[in-house]
Amino acid sequence: MTRPTEDDSGVRLQKVLAAAGIASRRASEILIDEGRVEVNGRVVTEQGVRVDPEHDVVRVDGSRIPPPRRHVYAVFNKPRGVVSTMDDPEGRPTLSEYLVGRKDRLFHVGRLDTDTEGLLILTNDGDFAHKLAHPSFEVPKTYLAEVAGVVTNATINRLKSGITLEDGPVTLSSVKLVSVSGERSMVRLTLTEGRNRIVRRTLEAVGHPVRRLSRIGIGPVRLGNLAVGTLRDLTREELGALLDLTSRGD
Repeated sequence: MTRPTEDDSGVRLQKVLAAAGIASRRASEILIDEGRVEVNGRVVTEQGVRVDPEHDVVRVDGSRIPPPRRHVYAVFNKPRGVVSTMDDPEGRPTLSEYLVGRKDRLFHVGRLDTDTEGLLILTNDGDFAHKLAHPSFEVPKTYLAEVAGVVTNATINRLKSGITLEDGPVTLSSVKLVSVSGERSMVRLTLTEGRNRIVRRTLEAVGHPVRRLSRIGIGPVRLGNLAVGTLRDLTREELGALLDLTSRGD
């Protein structure tokens, strides 16, 4: 990372903030005066500082401001039964059917099983996609599972303690019993690994086969009320937080 400079290189900090939609240039100058802006970990209070918006890490009130977008970053609510590929030799529905008419060529970060619905991130930024999917960054993923049977507090505690499958131990970041209705239960769980069908195998191991599974979160990004089969751009806050999660060690 470079240090902010007052020479003629780079872009004025208040212009970077205004371009990112933080505030007007004048209001951005006030944020700088108030000591609320950091560049590469250093609080900047002087006006006229220039930065490299592509490489310098700029924060306002601790939140990272992403660089100008040269790529597309989107959230997609994958329907159940859709294959997490752009083409399928078996003729099953694919992601490409939901991207018809788009000029940018997007690809998915990671994947969801065909019978799992919910949040996928689509992008054309290969470096970002590689980091987000790489297990070393331990990006948390949150799921909502409808399972067979009545899940008890004892089962929740067992899951919290960690269980071992045939391919190794499973550690959940969090697990919560959401509801019980008749002979079915809703469980929300978060984990950072992405082994094949890990959520389904984990819940089946404690005696509760999954009836329906949806991924509702990746890191700070939440599915919210995004309609099934539609997509939206990541917000500035979401992208900034994901960049933080995938920049450790850079």
